[in-house]
Amino acid sequence: MAFTLGILDQSIVFPGYTAAEALSNTVKLAQLAEALGYERFWVSEHHDSAGAAGSSPEVLVSYLLAQTKRIAIGSGGVMLQHYSPYKVAENFNVLATLAPGRVELGIGRAPGGLPRSTKALQKGIAEPETLEEKLDELNVLLHSETGESHYLPGLAAHPLPEQPAAVYVLGTSVSSAELAAKRGLPYAFALFINNDPETALAALELYRSTFNREFGRKPQPILALSVIAADTEEEANELAGQHKSVRVTLASGKTVNVNTLEQAEEFARQAGEDYTAVERDADITRGTKETVRKRLLELSEEYGVESFIFTTIVPDFKKRVHSFTLLKEAFAEELV
Repeated sequence: MAFTLGILDQSIVFPGYTAAEALSNTVKLAQLAEALGYERFWVSEHHDSAGAAGSSPEVLVSYLLAQTKRIAIGSGGVMLQHYSPYKVAENFNVLATLAPGRVELGIGRAPGGLPRSTKALQKGIAEPETLEEKLDELNVLLHSETGESHYLPGLAAHPLPEQPAAVYVLGTSVSSAELAAKRGLPYAFALFINNDPETALAALELYRSTFNREFGRKPQPILALSVIAADTEEEANELAGQHKSVRVTLASGKTVNVNTLEQAEEFARQAGEDYTAVERDADITRGTKETVRKRLLELSEEYGVESFIFTTIVPDFKKRVHSFTLLKEAFAEELV
């Protein structure tokens, strides 16, 4: 079986590090990923958090494209609910013109931060649209000018590149899988955020079974997961530590995933709603490269995927580099 592997880096500012060091390490990881032969390198979007330096993925993507030569660089992802599809299209059309065939535009529906930052990002927005409506408009603007049915016919997000950015839908739910399938787009399920196997299986099955093929594309399911590879099982377990994931459900029915119960309480406080929270141990695939390889093969079979994106939350940068190196070695003979 042939696999494609990618890396998602969240530019985490670990204790004892600065934001400048976190971003510098992101650049080094992108260059490492290219040297090792990974297919893609994505960066995330987080707001109002001193623990994450990646608040502007389009800016970081631009810099990473300039610091690499071949690897696909993308957003994992742009939180489209906050932005004008027109401006996002302009940003990524410029990037795709500068680096043809190397730009990937992952779209997420999560807020990327607490309610306070969402209010700041959406201040002054008078015409709220659904994510589906925004995604449709974005897809048009990435490829051409708007048609007569658009509220601004003839609008174009210049420059229109010969190879527009490839759009990916990112999600943690069945509804996000349904959106990706309906639009005939690649879909990445973030198992490292929502580690409920039943939801992941249902989402990926729905994605494949309802995929719209009228656009001439095939389903491209991707599993994004947390992985730590080390020289010994003991070291991998030590590096994994005691990470938790917390799923918050607000009284309004809105759900969001955070890292701690304290963050869950703060999210609900800023939202002004009652809430419930379910805490789970983080699902981290860990071990030696042989152990990790075996587990990833099992996950490939279980979820029906041949593409993975790895995130590795390890403060020691050298050990993070070693983990990604071991992961690549584990699949060296099976990658496309």
